[in-house]
Amino acid sequence: MKVAALAGGVGGSKLLVGLDKEVPRGELTAIVNTGDDAIIYGVHVSPDVDIVSYWLSRINDKERGWGIKGDTFETVDALARFGIETWFRLGDRDLATCLYRTQQLRAGATLSSVTDDIRNALGIATKIIPMSDTRVPTRIVTEDGRTLDFQDYFVKEQHKPPVKEVRFSGIADAKPAPGVLDAIRRADKVILCPSNPVVSIGPILALPEVRDTLRAHPSVIAVTPIVRGAPLKGPADKLLPTIGAEVSAAGVAKLYKDFCDVFVLDERDADEVPLIEGYGMRAETCNTIMMDNSASEALARKLLEL
Repeated sequence: MKVAALAGGVGGSKLLVGLDKEVPRGELTAIVNTGDDAIIYGVHVSPDVDIVSYWLSRINDKERGWGIKGDTFETVDALARFGIETWFRLGDRDLATCLYRTQQLRAGATLSSVTDDIRNALGIATKIIPMSDTRVPTRIVTEDGRTLDFQDYFVKEQHKPPVKEVRFSGIADAKPAPGVLDAIRRADKVILCPSNPVVSIGPILALPEVRDTLRAHPSVIAVTPIVRGAPLKGPADKLLPTIGAEVSAAGVAKLYKDFCDVFVLDERDADEVPLIEGYGMRAETCNTIMMDNSASEALARKLLEL
């Protein structure tokens, strides 16, 4: 069985860990959001790509959710002594990944080729493809009139400012990275991970041809990132209203109704099944909260059986 998974952030990474265990080796492809990429400390940081890579290589820091387990922060602490703002806590080994990426990009490599180099260096069997080789930065327009880079909103300001609008700069002119559309077309199943539907899955879907390719696929499964009216992590509850969506499993299902065949919601939200099925998709319930790898693998097995 070939599986393509759209992902970003911790929720997506947790499910990918389960899928990596349950899908035959080499048959899983992760298509990862790059809308939150940024230049920080002079290096190209790809937060979602790196979170996915570290989780799949099992070197991730589970306590933080991001970064590498046991990493040190000597470099950013030293930079702070020079008066440089260090609100983005990039670990030393994490910085090495970003330095390599930056050097390769400056030498003319593409983001997708560098991501594959990093994947191979970390010994990851799952194919990891950034959604695009083109920069498509997510911008957050706040109610007080500011336009913030995503990391400024998410990390520096701790996603506290009320949000008016979310923009994906340059998305209309961007192209999916090589292999993205083919991975979707060739997959037996396409899975939308329980990642933020606005700023993790949203940028991938906004790329030209991606949504049309999903509409043409016979088996697209989405997993809810919302349980009992709230996200397990991140600011989805603050961002969904900006695109006119309700903060609920059904609210997310409605966003995907034009291409989703099966929507998986948490068993605690079983009362939303009739509403979701009213959008023309099948609804399935199970435990979607992945507290450990065993839970991730159990959810992955459930999805592969659908």
